[in-house]
Amino acid sequence: MDAIELSLLSNRLAAVCDEMGAILQRAAFSPNIRDRLDYSCAVFDANGDLCAQAAHIPVHLGSMAYAMQSIISRFDWQPADMVIVNDPYLGGTHLPDVTFISPVINNGKLLAFVANRAHHADIGADSPGSMPISSSLEEEGLVIPPSYIVRKGQLQEEMMAKLLGATRQPQTMQGDIAAQMSANRTGCQRLSEMISVLNIGDEPAFTVALDALNDYAERLARPVYEKIPDGQYRFTDYMDDDGQGQQNIPITACVTVQGSQIEVDFNGTAVQVAGNINCPLSVAAAAVYYVFRCLLPAHTPACAGSFRAIHLHAPERCLVNASRPAAVAAGNVETSTRIVDVIIGALLQAIPDKLAAASHGSMNNVAMGFVGDSQQAAWDYYETIGGGMGASANIQGLSALQTHMTNTLNTPVEVLETSYPLRIKQYAIRKGSGGAGKNNGGDGIVREYEFTYEANVTLLTERRSTSPWGVDGGGEAKPGKNSLNEKELPAKISVQVKKGDCLKIETPGGGAWG
Repeated sequence: MDAIELSLLSNRLAAVCDEMGAILQRAAFSPNIRDRLDYSCAVFDANGDLCAQAAHIPVHLGSMAYAMQSIISRFDWQPADMVIVNDPYLGGTHLPDVTFISPVINNGKLLAFVANRAHHADIGADSPGSMPISSSLEEEGLVIPPSYIVRKGQLQEEMMAKLLGATRQPQTMQGDIAAQMSANRTGCQRLSEMISVLNIGDEPAFTVALDALNDYAERLARPVYEKIPDGQYRFTDYMDDDGQGQQNIPITACVTVQGSQIEVDFNGTAVQVAGNINCPLSVAAAAVYYVFRCLLPAHTPACAGSFRAIHLHAPERCLVNASRPAAVAAGNVETSTRIVDVIIGALLQAIPDKLAAASHGSMNNVAMGFVGDSQQAAWDYYETIGGGMGASANIQGLSALQTHMTNTLNTPVEVLETSYPLRIKQYAIRKGSGGAGKNNGGDGIVREYEFTYEANVTLLTERRSTSPWGVDGGGEAKPGKNSLNEKELPAKISVQVKKGDCLKIETPGGGAWG
């Protein structure tokens, strides 16, 4: 296959992922999936190597790419099977992210897999939103090891009952599960049709085509890596705290470049902590892959070949390679974001004109809800809030958007207020929160909630005591701030609120350049 044919194949595969995402969004019940787009879709080959992905959420897709081989090797795959998993230590990220995997089998031959991962606001934790201030994995909700949810076309009722029994909103979860299943069925159908149209339906031809696609991606990626000067580049940044009393927790990476080979070593990173900012190595890998993917030409296929030259090492039981039963709810969302800052900080020493200053550095997680009584129905809600983007040598930082490891939208105010007992009092750009310099960093966001009924609220936020840094003399951004009724709150906290209470989240800006 020549470069044109390979490009067409790459785009056809990506189109399958795009359609899966469209089905998932439009069929989902929850605002978290339907409006915020907290989901991802991908195609893998028969060995579990990534072949294609849509432009969804980097932390989902990178972690799936790292862990897929270990998942699929557990099963004797048959047509119309579907496997479900959320265990962070067996291929997941954190428990709310539930993954569905389906095989594509043609003429009795296993050719590929399709997968989607979506965030469920209630996966069975005691605190609404299933993002608790936890100190063990079991506190975070229902742990699902890789298991059949559909076997040879038959729904596994016991597994479905377990899922619905873990949530306070079974109808919403059932709708979201049906949407995830529909997305995978559509992906299998479209991939089978594509294989037929391209006349590569036999196992050797399809395998050769995907191998060629990965080789093509590698040929595009290696010259980019070779342009990074050889050397060792070390950088350290810090997590604010773990929610359990430990503060200023270091993440250190040494990036070694030798020709087109790159090694990322996390020696010097803190050991795993009592709180929930730990993450499995698959999440750390997702953050590393993301940074290097940003350096590649836009037409580079988003497949495993792009990352063949990148090798990771992290000590066991450290913050970014945690071991069971360490809590991980915030590792997926907060620690992954700081790993990006660390890898960018290291690479800026080698290619200062190719990357930007630190962005806001937190997904600013807000989980809330109520367990229910005779007057008020149970509800769960979770959202992330954007902030300021770091400036680069060429452009000002953008304001009020998600950056790096998440690619979700905000929930529209109208949807939020019609779905939950909430009012949004203020939703605005946080003027002056970006760093000042030759190119200013972007500004963060102010989002203020008024509660019209009592609720429990959990905040998992970062960059409240540390600031997003600037580059080449550029100023750092303002850190974020959380407050309830004008009284400042810690970065990570669970609180009870009453009717009329107001919660204000002020997110960090981005660092400046120059």
